[in-house]
Amino acid sequence: MKPNHRIVQAVCAALVSALTATAAPAALAAQDADKAQASATASGEVRRVDASAGKVTIKHGEIPGLGLPAMTLVYRADPALLSGIKPGQTVSFTATRKDGAYVITKIQ
Repeated sequence: MKPNHRIVQAVCAALVSALTATAAPAALAAQDADKAQASATASGEVRRVDASAGKVTIKHGEIPGLGLPAMTLVYRADPALLSGIKPGQTVSFTATRKDGAYVITKIQ
């Protein structure tokens, strides 16, 4: 019995398609996880500080390491990091993305 090459090709194409469809979302999820854990250093101007709530608003340029364009953004931070930080100051900071929020881990 001779195999029908068209049927074999169709089955192979279906298998490749199925494998690609399941592998692609996993690869994208891994890339998103890497971005989610990315950390970057930038500088900007402090616009608002709410140390008791652990929030600081900073106007900054593009931050490629976090995939952020130039903008004004509210960051979360440990209240202890925000002591002495005042609106109008230019600061250098390190931020990361955690659970969908941007968190400052170092600021000066």
